[in-house]
Amino acid sequence: MAKVSKSDAEWRKLLTPEQYEVTRQKDTERPFSGKYYNWKEKGGYRCAACGNKLFSSEAKYDSGSGWPSFYAPHSGESVNTAPDTSHNMVRTEVRCRRCDAHLGHVFEDGPPPTGQRYCINSIALQFASEDGEEAG
Repeated sequence: MAKVSKSDAEWRKLLTPEQYEVTRQKDTERPFSGKYYNWKEKGGYRCAACGNKLFSSEAKYDSGSGWPSFYAPHSGESVNTAPDTSHNMVRTEVRCRRCDAHLGHVFEDGPPPTGQRYCINSIALQFASEDGEEAG
C-alpha cells in the first residue's frame, strides 16, 4: 500500500477543521455526538483523510461507549497502533496505516471473536454503503 504523506498546510486544506483536529491533532469528538455512533447501514468505513478501507459494518457493534465500535479492522493493511500516554492514561492509539490519521483507540474489552474494541471517532470515518454510495 502506498503511503499518503502531506504537509500540515495540505491537510488543513483537504480536511474540515473538525476532521483536522481529530485526525492530525489527535483530538476526540464528544461521546454520543458522532454521525456513525448509532449508524446501522451495511457497508464499509473508510479513512476520511485518505479513503483507506478501515472497518466493515459486519464488525460494528454497540459498545455503549459513545463512539462507533468495531471488534476488528477490515484487514491487516487497514490500521496500525501505537502507545498513547496522553491525558495521564495508558492506551493504544489506532491510526490509518496509509496516512497515519489518528482514528481513536483500541481496548481489550471487546466481544468475541477478537476481544477487542476499536473505539473510533466518527469524524475520522467516511461510510460507503454496500452498493458503493457514500453517505453524506
